[in-house]
Amino acid sequence: MAVTKHTLVALVEDRPGVLNRVSSLFRRRNFNIDSIAVGHTEQPNLSRMIIVVEGDDAKVEQVRKQLDKVIDVVKIVDITHDESVARELALIKVKATASTRSEIIQIVDIFRANIVDVSADSLIVEVTGDGDKVTSLLDLLRGFGIREIARTGSIALTRGAVGPLQVEDVKAPKATPKPPTREAETPPDW
Repeated sequence: MAVTKHTLVALVEDRPGVLNRVSSLFRRRNFNIDSIAVGHTEQPNLSRMIIVVEGDDAKVEQVRKQLDKVIDVVKIVDITHDESVARELALIKVKATASTRSEIIQIVDIFRANIVDVSADSLIVEVTGDGDKVTSLLDLLRGFGIREIARTGSIALTRGAVGPLQVEDVKAPKATPKPPTREAETPPDW
């Protein structure tokens, strides 16, 4: 079996501990998570979790099925082989002197990145794109001296009108039934 990078997208209930339960399942299966990103969705009380892992198709599918059984996971799909748009964001603090500043600005312009902060001895560059674009810019800026990097990891959506996690396709969040209360009962009519 060939080992490839898989992008798993999950809709999860927005509750404390969900990220821990999901990442623990990967840990128990001896998977290293390349990146994980979580954020709110268009649906209240639901978050979208994008997980990138390396593994063969069979092992990743087995983990996906186990994640689908986790009570807080509403739905999870592997979009690795689907047409999708994936992006990363990175903030890079680069050493800059008066003599290197213009060269750094030219490189940033070529990558259609932005300079979001300027100080006497450094610049902070914001770059958005696929992982290869971010890595290529990082490689070029290393020659000037990188002080800090903050990188998000991959986020992704499938192309087209109907995605596998479209709101209409998602089962309702799992709710625990409430026991009937005494106050709600109507008194007998004697």
